[in-house]
Amino acid sequence: MKEILITLFEKDLNRLIVEVESYSEESDLWKTAPGINNSAGNLALHLIGNLQHFIGAVLGETGYVRNREAEFSDKDVAKAKILEDIRETIVVVSATLAKLTDPEFHGVYPIEVFGKPMTTLHFLVHLEGHLNYHLGQVNYHRRLLTPQMG
Repeated sequence: MKEILITLFEKDLNRLIVEVESYSEESDLWKTAPGINNSAGNLALHLIGNLQHFIGAVLGETGYVRNREAEFSDKDVAKAKILEDIRETIVVVSATLAKLTDPEFHGVYPIEVFGKPMTTLHFLVHLEGHLNYHLGQVNYHRRLLTPQMG
């Protein structure tokens, strides 16, 4: 199970790197349209913060301190910084998941997130779905701005 989750998180985070790198104009990462609140840059910051917090800090005890509000309010963070942070997140997520034991995967996640206890495995599957959902939004955003890239 852990190998599957590591593979999925690594695949989607590496795809996020490709998406961010594919913005030819760095300023396009921060563009929004009417009715669209989140830029691709903010979605990337949100995914980094989400995984660094729920996997890195909670499960891996990395000491990461999340600032969720900044994930959506920060603007014009350098593309190079976002890419560096995604690469760091891959390392943290993979290392943390690799250390988890079967009893930890099937035990209760250390904090209550949705108002009721759930297993760590259940929450990790949710986190992968959340990553994949926002990755799709970033892809769509990029294709709207640079349709020739497909």
